[in-house]
Amino acid sequence: MNIGIIGSGTMGIGIAQVAATSGCEVFLYDANSVQTEKSLLNLQNTLNKLVAKQKISIEKSEEIFNKIKFCTELNDLKDCDLIIEAIIESKEIKTEVFKKLEEIVSENCVISSNTSSISITSLSAELKKPKRFIGIHFFNPAPLMPLVEIIPGLLTEKKLAREMYTLMESWGKVPVIAKDVPGFIVNRIARPFYGEALRIAEENIATPEQIDDAMRNLGNFKMGPFELMDLIGIDINFSVTKTVYQDYFYDPKYKPSLLQQRMSEAKLLGRKTGKGFYDYAENSEKPAPEKNEELYNTIFMRIISMLVNEAVEAKRLGIANDEDLELAMQKGVNYPKGLLAWGFEIGYAKISETLQNLYTEYQEERYRQSPLLRKM
Repeated sequence: MNIGIIGSGTMGIGIAQVAATSGCEVFLYDANSVQTEKSLLNLQNTLNKLVAKQKISIEKSEEIFNKIKFCTELNDLKDCDLIIEAIIESKEIKTEVFKKLEEIVSENCVISSNTSSISITSLSAELKKPKRFIGIHFFNPAPLMPLVEIIPGLLTEKKLAREMYTLMESWGKVPVIAKDVPGFIVNRIARPFYGEALRIAEENIATPEQIDDAMRNLGNFKMGPFELMDLIGIDINFSVTKTVYQDYFYDPKYKPSLLQQRMSEAKLLGRKTGKGFYDYAENSEKPAPEKNEELYNTIFMRIISMLVNEAVEAKRLGIANDEDLELAMQKGVNYPKGLLAWGFEIGYAKISETLQNLYTEYQEERYRQSPLLRKM
């Protein structure tokens, strides 16, 4: 297949690598040629490291790199069978690109977006042929993260989701099919992992170090919420939270954090700026948390209960089937187990009781339970 990638940033070049590794001819377009050259150099370095680790042969490395063609004009994508857009998270900018694409590509070309939170239906609404438009959401870094969310919009042709599902499987990915709702599966269900952790820190109940330590030790998460926000980029995480909050008509469950906004304003964005919730300067040491078993249990139960409640609500609303809901959280954000299984293990009654206590204490809709939770 001929695959077009629009945007040569970290995600775009990562998707290009995945497609080229699977034997596709890739046409990589970015209006910023300097960015493209930088990304291709980074890709070459990545491939060299894979060769050095004996993950791939020199021949395979050269084959992957040579299958990616650097394009300076959008018109260079005219012969593509599938185009995946991976540019800035702006509905207006994306829509303009898609409308231009429609004038260039063939009738049979599938146009897709790698958006993490913008409605697929809204992106396709102004197109002449919206039935060939779909969401194909990779996770960063695309070559390493197995999950791909396939999101058909209301106007997408019915069989297209299954066709893209099969294609992603052939690329060695773990695809799941999600409803076109804000945040899709992962970015919707995962919001409390960050949001509730931020709330606990804002209220001085615990420090970021203690919250991270509690989630790693009691939940077996590879990274705590503050470590993960620093890795993702505090500004990016904040932007996704705002989008989900707005698109759910300001549902208090997804309310953004003032602390996160202040961190973004101060340009304390995490690893990429050298400082976020933690300091990443050379020779800096992460402060040791003051361990407290009772506090750690409170932190863990508060965050895990919110997460399980989101998964149960996603199940109730049919956002995806149970298997895909569980797969998405394990393969998309490396959760140690699926949240429905976790709820069963802890006991749904205990999850319900924890949320009821929080609701009683705060009197906030943020802590309302899914109607299905009490029945499980």
